[in-house]
Amino acid sequence: MTSTALDMLEDSLNQKLEIMNKIQEENSKQKELLSDSDNVDPEAFDKTLDNKGEYIDKLNGIEDSFQILFENVKADVGDNKELYNCQIKRIQELIKAIDSARASIEEEEHNNKALAEKYFSNERAKMSAGKKNSAAAFNYYQTMSKSKDIPPQFMDQKN
Repeated sequence: MTSTALDMLEDSLNQKLEIMNKIQEENSKQKELLSDSDNVDPEAFDKTLDNKGEYIDKLNGIEDSFQILFENVKADVGDNKELYNCQIKRIQELIKAIDSARASIEEEEHNNKALAEKYFSNERAKMSAGKKNSAAAFNYYQTMSKSKDIPPQFMDQKN
Protein backbone atom coordinates (compact mmCIF):
# COMPACT_ATOMS: atom_id res chain seq x y z
CA MET A 1 0.00 0.00 0.00
CA THR A 2 2.68 2.51 1.02
CA SER A 3 4.93 1.52 -1.86
CA THR A 4 2.06 2.14 -4.28
CA ALA A 5 1.38 5.50 -2.68
CA LEU A 6 5.04 6.44 -3.03
CA ASP A 7 4.89 5.42 -6.70
CA MET A 8 1.88 7.69 -7.10
CA LEU A 9 3.77 10.53 -5.40
CA GLU A 10 6.68 9.97 -7.75
CA ASP A 11 4.37 9.97 -10.76
CA SER A 12 2.75 13.21 -9.65
CA LEU A 13 6.18 14.81 -9.23
CA ASN A 14 7.14 13.67 -12.74
CA GLN A 15 3.93 15.20 -14.08
CA LYS A 16 4.65 18.39 -12.20
CA LEU A 17 8.14 18.56 -13.69
CA GLU A 18 6.77 18.01 -17.20
CA ILE A 19 4.25 20.81 -16.76
CA MET A 20 6.96 23.11 -15.40
CA ASN A 21 9.03 22.37 -18.51
CA LYS A 22 6.02 23.39 -20.63
CA ILE A 23 5.75 26.61 -18.65
CA GLN A 24 9.42 27.27 -19.38
CA GLU A 25 8.71 26.75 -23.09
CA GLU A 26 5.88 29.30 -22.90
CA ASN A 27 8.20 31.71 -21.08
CA SER A 28 10.71 31.31 -23.91
CA LYS A 29 7.97 32.09 -26.44
CA GLN A 30 6.99 35.17 -24.42
CA LYS A 31 10.59 36.33 -24.29
CA GLU A 32 10.89 35.92 -28.04
CA LEU A 33 7.65 37.82 -28.62
CA LEU A 34 8.54 40.66 -26.26
CA SER A 35 12.19 41.00 -27.27
CA ASP A 36 11.25 43.26 -30.20
CA SER A 37 8.83 45.64 -28.50
CA ASP A 38 7.94 47.32 -31.80
CA ASN A 39 6.65 44.13 -33.42
CA VAL A 40 4.77 42.28 -30.68
CA ASP A 41 1.89 40.03 -31.74
CA PRO A 42 -0.72 40.64 -29.00
CA GLU A 43 -2.72 37.54 -29.93
CA ALA A 44 0.32 35.28 -29.66
CA PHE A 45 1.23 36.92 -26.36
CA ASP A 46 -2.30 36.35 -25.02
CA LYS A 47 -2.10 32.72 -26.19
CA THR A 48 1.06 32.15 -24.15
CA LEU A 49 -0.63 33.68 -21.11
CA ASP A 50 -3.67 31.43 -21.56
CA ASN A 51 -1.47 28.34 -21.93
CA LYS A 52 0.50 29.21 -18.82
CA GLY A 53 -2.74 29.76 -16.91
CA GLU A 54 -3.91 26.27 -17.86
CA TYR A 55 -0.56 24.77 -16.84
CA ILE A 56 -0.65 26.57 -13.51
CA ASP A 57 -4.16 25.25 -12.85
CA LYS A 58 -2.90 21.73 -13.55
CA LEU A 59 0.07 22.27 -11.26
CA ASN A 60 -2.21 23.42 -8.45
CA GLY A 61 -4.37 20.32 -8.88
CA ILE A 62 -1.35 18.05 -8.80
CA GLU A 63 0.03 19.87 -5.78
CA ASP A 64 -3.25 19.49 -3.88
CA SER A 65 -3.49 15.77 -4.59
CA PHE A 66 0.20 15.34 -3.75
CA GLN A 67 -0.27 16.98 -0.36
CA ILE A 68 -3.28 14.83 0.48
CA LEU A 69 -1.49 11.64 -0.53
CA PHE A 70 1.69 12.68 1.27
CA GLU A 71 -0.18 13.32 4.50
CA ASN A 72 -1.70 9.84 4.26
CA VAL A 73 1.64 8.01 3.91
CA LYS A 74 3.87 10.35 5.90
CA ALA A 75 3.65 8.46 9.20
CA ASP A 76 4.05 5.02 7.63
CA VAL A 77 7.08 6.07 5.60
CA GLY A 78 8.63 7.79 8.59
CA ASP A 79 8.39 4.60 10.63
CA ASN A 80 9.87 2.41 7.86
CA LYS A 81 12.35 4.63 6.04
CA GLU A 82 14.77 1.79 5.30
CA LEU A 83 12.07 -0.17 3.42
CA TYR A 84 11.37 2.71 1.06
CA ASN A 85 14.86 4.19 0.87
CA CYS A 86 15.19 3.85 -2.93
CA GLN A 87 11.80 5.45 -3.61
CA ILE A 88 12.48 8.22 -1.11
CA LYS A 89 15.76 9.08 -2.84
CA ARG A 90 14.05 9.24 -6.26
CA ILE A 91 11.35 11.49 -4.81
CA GLN A 92 13.98 13.72 -3.21
CA GLU A 93 15.81 14.03 -6.54
CA LEU A 94 12.54 14.96 -8.26
CA ILE A 95 11.84 17.57 -5.60
CA LYS A 96 15.30 19.07 -6.16
CA ALA A 97 14.66 19.18 -9.92
CA ILE A 98 11.28 20.83 -9.29
CA ASP A 99 12.86 23.43 -6.99
CA SER A 100 15.47 24.16 -9.64
CA ALA A 101 12.77 24.49 -12.32
CA ARG A 102 10.74 26.75 -10.01
CA ALA A 103 13.72 29.07 -9.51
CA SER A 104 14.35 29.15 -13.24
CA ILE A 105 10.68 29.92 -13.96
CA GLU A 106 10.68 32.73 -11.40
CA GLU A 107 13.74 34.28 -13.05
CA GLU A 108 12.18 33.95 -16.51
CA GLU A 109 8.95 35.50 -15.24
CA HIS A 110 10.87 38.41 -13.73
CA ASN A 111 12.71 39.02 -17.02
CA ASN A 112 9.52 38.71 -19.08
CA LYS A 113 7.76 41.12 -16.74
CA ALA A 114 10.45 43.73 -17.42
CA LEU A 115 10.08 43.16 -21.19
CA ALA A 116 6.28 43.41 -20.93
CA GLU A 117 6.50 46.63 -18.93
CA LYS A 118 8.79 48.08 -21.60
CA TYR A 119 6.34 47.04 -24.34
CA PHE A 120 3.31 48.50 -22.52
CA SER A 121 5.21 51.70 -21.78
CA ASN A 122 6.02 52.07 -25.49
CA GLU A 123 2.40 51.39 -26.42
CA ARG A 124 1.15 53.98 -23.91
CA ALA A 125 3.59 56.51 -25.34
CA LYS A 126 2.32 55.78 -28.86
CA MET A 127 -1.28 56.19 -27.72
CA SER A 128 -0.47 59.44 -25.94
CA ALA A 129 1.28 60.79 -29.03
CA GLY A 130 -1.70 59.74 -31.15
CA LYS A 131 -4.09 61.56 -28.81
CA LYS A 132 -1.96 64.70 -28.94
CA ASN A 133 -1.77 64.58 -32.73
CA SER A 134 -5.50 64.01 -32.95
CA ALA A 135 -6.24 66.89 -30.57
CA ALA A 136 -3.93 69.21 -32.51
CA ALA A 137 -5.58 68.26 -35.78
CA PHE A 138 -9.04 68.82 -34.29
CA ASN A 139 -8.04 72.23 -32.91
CA TYR A 140 -6.60 73.20 -36.28
CA TYR A 141 -9.80 72.10 -38.01
CA GLN A 142 -11.93 74.13 -35.60
CA THR A 143 -9.76 77.20 -36.01
CA MET A 144 -9.79 76.97 -39.79
CA SER A 145 -13.55 76.39 -39.97
CA LYS A 146 -14.16 79.51 -37.86
CA SER A 147 -11.92 81.58 -40.07
CA LYS A 148 -14.26 81.15 -43.06
CA ASP A 149 -17.01 83.13 -41.40
CA ILE A 150 -15.17 86.28 -40.47
CA PRO A 151 -17.68 89.09 -40.05
CA PRO A 152 -16.79 92.40 -41.64
CA GLN A 153 -14.42 94.30 -39.45
CA PHE A 154 -15.23 97.81 -40.65
CA MET A 155 -18.78 98.71 -41.33
CA ASP A 156 -20.14 102.05 -42.16
CA GLN A 157 -22.83 102.91 -39.65
CA LYS A 158 -24.30 105.78 -41.70
CA ASN A 159 -27.70 105.47 -43.21
